[in-house]
Amino acid sequence: MNDADTYLPLLERIADALERLSPPPLRAASFDAADAFIWQAESNSFEAVPEVSGVPLKLLKGIDRTAGILIDNTRLFAAGLPANNALLWGSRGMGKSSLVKAAHADARAVSGGLKLIEIHREDIASLPRCLSLLKAAAPLRFIVFCDDLSFDHDDTSYKSLKAVLDGGIEGRPKNVLFYATSNRRHLMPRDMIDNERATAINPGEATEEKVSLSDRFGLWLGFHNASQDDYLAMVRAYVEYFGIAVEDKELERDALEWATTRGARSGRVAWQYVQDLAGRTKTSI
Repeated sequence: MNDADTYLPLLERIADALERLSPPPLRAASFDAADAFIWQAESNSFEAVPEVSGVPLKLLKGIDRTAGILIDNTRLFAAGLPANNALLWGSRGMGKSSLVKAAHADARAVSGGLKLIEIHREDIASLPRCLSLLKAAAPLRFIVFCDDLSFDHDDTSYKSLKAVLDGGIEGRPKNVLFYATSNRRHLMPRDMIDNERATAINPGEATEEKVSLSDRFGLWLGFHNASQDDYLAMVRAYVEYFGIAVEDKELERDALEWATTRGARSGRVAWQYVQDLAGRTKTSI
């Protein structure tokens, strides 16, 4: 037995293992099955979402100006016109992700042919592969949406996002727009920015690379805590929409007490209260 006979089985096993570890080849995707999909990074594929879980636009109260800006931007893009990537940032539960889905539904109804692609935060590093497939699917147009986007201290996957938003030789495909929601305006922890500034020789340059990521979003849309009037408007809109029978004075008192026990007033808290109210009144929603 020569050396080749000895090492050949080992080399074959190594080759098989490497093939299993490598990502599957990119294949043209079909987007006929639905209007929304979830990007599956491991298989380089798109999982169809038959029905998007969302809230009708008319039920999103207290964010009228912000909603108008995103709706207009999305309609422009759906019509084949220039539009901006958007970062929706701010308070939890104030309708950031609901607004993205509502804007997609609105623009699809007006222009048609607009698809929504959700990419999970942990798959951001695979974004270039995702965009390659979407680019090949032109003239279809896509909104790539990442909910609750943020980056930790040792996370370098933000570089993939930074390159496709504005940088790189190729840049973002013309038939793709990127929307993200985050509780952080600069997509990173505040203590991370402060620590780097405090220890750097040149504090400005130390954080410029990471902070400049948020600068690549043409639209920064801020969401702030709801006022009492806005919170009650949200509750009343839900109650009217679902036809829940309750007197207004009782509704106001009960809804405010619910918000007090939660320590916050937001669209999410309003929805949680309405679900509780619907259950107590035996109303289907």
